[in-house]
Amino acid sequence: MTVPGGRWIQEWDPEDETFWNRTGERIARRNLLFSVLSEHIGFSVWTMWSVLVLFMGPEYGLTPADKFLLTSVVTLVGAVVRVPYTFAVAVFGGRNWTIVSAGMLLVPTVAAFTVMEPGTSFSTFLLVGLLAGIGGGNFASSMTNINAFFPLRKKGWALGLNAGGGNIGVPVIQLTALAIIGAGGGPRVLLGIYIPLIVVAAVLAALYMDNLASVRNDTGAAKDAARDPHTWIMSFLYIGTFGSFIGYSFAFGQVLQSQFGRTPLQAAYVTFLGPLLGSLIRPVGGRLADRYGGSRITLWNFVAMGAATAVLVVASMQKSLVLFTVAFVVLFVLSGLGNGSTFKMIPGIFQAKALARGLRGEEAAAYGRRLSGASMGLIGAVGALGGVGINLAFRQSFLSHGSGTGAFVAFLACYAVCFAVTWAVYLRRPTDRPTGRNTTSEEKPQPSYARV
Repeated sequence: MTVPGGRWIQEWDPEDETFWNRTGERIARRNLLFSVLSEHIGFSVWTMWSVLVLFMGPEYGLTPADKFLLTSVVTLVGAVVRVPYTFAVAVFGGRNWTIVSAGMLLVPTVAAFTVMEPGTSFSTFLLVGLLAGIGGGNFASSMTNINAFFPLRKKGWALGLNAGGGNIGVPVIQLTALAIIGAGGGPRVLLGIYIPLIVVAAVLAALYMDNLASVRNDTGAAKDAARDPHTWIMSFLYIGTFGSFIGYSFAFGQVLQSQFGRTPLQAAYVTFLGPLLGSLIRPVGGRLADRYGGSRITLWNFVAMGAATAVLVVASMQKSLVLFTVAFVVLFVLSGLGNGSTFKMIPGIFQAKALARGLRGEEAAAYGRRLSGASMGLIGAVGALGGVGINLAFRQSFLSHGSGTGAFVAFLACYAVCFAVTWAVYLRRPTDRPTGRNTTSEEKPQPSYARV
């Protein structure tokens, strides 16, 4: 099955229960474990500027608007690089690319370690922030790789666990920063901790992960995924869930400092909580989607996100720190739940389309894996752009009104649109409409997405 020395698995059929129970599950779980580790550190490096800006007091000469612009740039690069990272798995192999992508995290970490001091120009901070964005790409390659290892019936759990384990890199770096600030340490201490961890992640990937020979670079799949309207519909929904998670992860501490006058230590005490709970609940969102259907979970999750945002608007206007903090943490939890349910929808949608085309068995599964894997990078990239929008919305809201209230009103409207799109596309019962030709029993059925 595996080529000696190269760790290439030539035959892989997770939908075959005999194969899965005999060897497949053990191999898939091992790759999942070390994929999570690499992605976890990637998320930490990507979001390290959400922490570093808390260290940057008046002596750095940066305004709140400057800091929101800095985190927006980091988020933007992390979103854009997700597209090439998705296809790198097929070009180089999942194991090989995990080694490379983990090692590349040394570049932004060492660069930030070098320049992190008062007197450094804002343009230099922007340039180093651009480098940190590559940490966001690890998510896309990791999800594409793990998607190929697991059968459809396990994808919600596996993808949720993979993504949740990566997402938890956000609160971990924030907790580490809290400990360092509390101990009187500086930002270089934080960065120095991560440099050896990056090396460890790359070495473990080299020792314990595998490449799947069946995952080939298929430019036709990329083109087909880009032409499929569901890729862009799911991208929009992912803006509402993951875009919220990553955007709020960067912005939460800054909002507490700018709007409520919290010190770096006071902000750090609570900023980690939302990303932590949102990361932990992501696999639960995938598990619920496996059981009840991702579209149903996603629909009602957007209702809850809208309600939490409405409370945030009230808390922001009333300047209630306690209510604001509680509502923000709840919103984080809901964004994590929605991350799991929306990503579970992706392979289910393309599997439903395969069945509607008359494909069955391994042929249908291969069709679903091909398009879902290709679409994940695009969906992940566009979804992460939501984080850019959130930070830019906060920047404009603070410039115009001195608070984040205006931004929250805009987010509330966005969640309402996400709810409407989810219902209209994936849950509204299709009506029988004349097609202008005779309907026969051999005509292919239209796919149903209510259970995806």
